[in-house]
Amino acid sequence: MVHAVKKPYLKLAQKPILAHTIQRFEQNSAVDAVFVIVDQADFSECHAAVLHPYPFTKVQELVEGGETRQMSVYNGIRALSSDVDFVIVHDGVRPFVTDEVIFACLTAADEYGAAVAAVPVKDTIKVANEDSFIAETPARDQLWAVQTPQVFRKSLLEEAHRAAQARQLTATDDASLVEQLGFPVKLVKGSYANVKITTPIDLRVAEMLISDVTLW
Repeated sequence: MVHAVKKPYLKLAQKPILAHTIQRFEQNSAVDAVFVIVDQADFSECHAAVLHPYPFTKVQELVEGGETRQMSVYNGIRALSSDVDFVIVHDGVRPFVTDEVIFACLTAADEYGAAVAAVPVKDTIKVANEDSFIAETPARDQLWAVQTPQVFRKSLLEEAHRAAQARQLTATDDASLVEQLGFPVKLVKGSYANVKITTPIDLRVAEMLISDVTLW
């Protein structure tokens, strides 16, 4: 039986995507520790493909993921020590995040408590009704596509996750959970090159980006 390679372990310039992503935080002077959250079934593959071949010094441990992204992040929060002040949540398949974006998000989170990287949308966005007709056209100048990193005071992010669990609320990102507390989240200008590699086309774009660092 042939098993498909999971996205974090796909090769980009002969190196797993996840290894590229970890390296971005490994070399950032503001980052003290990295916790990698993966399915428990993937622990062996992560060690063999990513952690063993590359000398990462900031990776503290692998954390078992949950049934959803939300539960996975919460498991990561629980793995942190009590003296952690800020948490950076980042997608393992966004390998082109820059130091500038990481520092900008940390600076904004230090001031406001919560900050996320985002870029203004370039397309006109339509809201559809249940019959797939256009119901609304939001003003494009008010729309941002949210990325990661998303940075929060640890106490705030933990409170947001616990409140969501108590109310049985789900969200596709951590900023939404913080918003549900009524807490404002600061948008920080990200980069269009900070792509999330989820499709074959994304991988082709990533191959182009990694061959020309001037693009990101």
